[in-house]
Amino acid sequence: MLDPAGAAFWPGKRVLIAADPPFAALSAFAHQPADSRGALERLNRLVRLYRPAKVIMLGHGGVAGAARLHKDERARLAAMAREASFIWVAEQASDLPGSSVAMHREGPFTFRHEPSARLAPREIEICGALRPWASIDVRAKRVARPCFVADANRLMLPAFASAAGPAGTISGGLDVRDSGISRLFPRGLRVFLLGQDQLFSFALEQLGRMAEVA
Repeated sequence: MLDPAGAAFWPGKRVLIAADPPFAALSAFAHQPADSRGALERLNRLVRLYRPAKVIMLGHGGVAGAARLHKDERARLAAMAREASFIWVAEQASDLPGSSVAMHREGPFTFRHEPSARLAPREIEICGALRPWASIDVRAKRVARPCFVADANRLMLPAFASAAGPAGTISGGLDVRDSGISRLFPRGLRVFLLGQDQLFSFALEQLGRMAEVA
């Protein structure tokens, strides 16, 4: 289940999944510290909505990233971690509440922060890191939004709680047309664009046609 907040939920195992939260990001795409509060509020709403037994977060900034959190933000995250087990999937260890692993496997899924260049036969990967977004032309104006990207073997999540700017543009991340993303989906990809309360689904080819028609 894909949520317009930019997270995914696995009902069978009661697992909530998100990627690249701004409250733990240390990268070229890092958000302003104020965004961490909004991200934690959204995460808290999702925890209350889905009541997950486990929360898998793909990517974090290690100990240095955790140090960016204010005391009250750490307390809020710790409170959520008492309601669900947190697993942080990234290369660096962290002192954020929960456990840190480089990779996590559960059921048919392999959870990674960085997508693998080549998947094993029958492997289904859930990943983040690239912060995908897509744009379409609407009423003579180009609108860009974060998005999920998927095919039969891979689901790539947007940066959690990221949002478009007032002009409908996004700073950081990769356009789904970029080869850094498209090469990971050699048989074609489907985009699930984040809306206010719903997702908008398009094949990559449809995005191109809509831009040409507009």
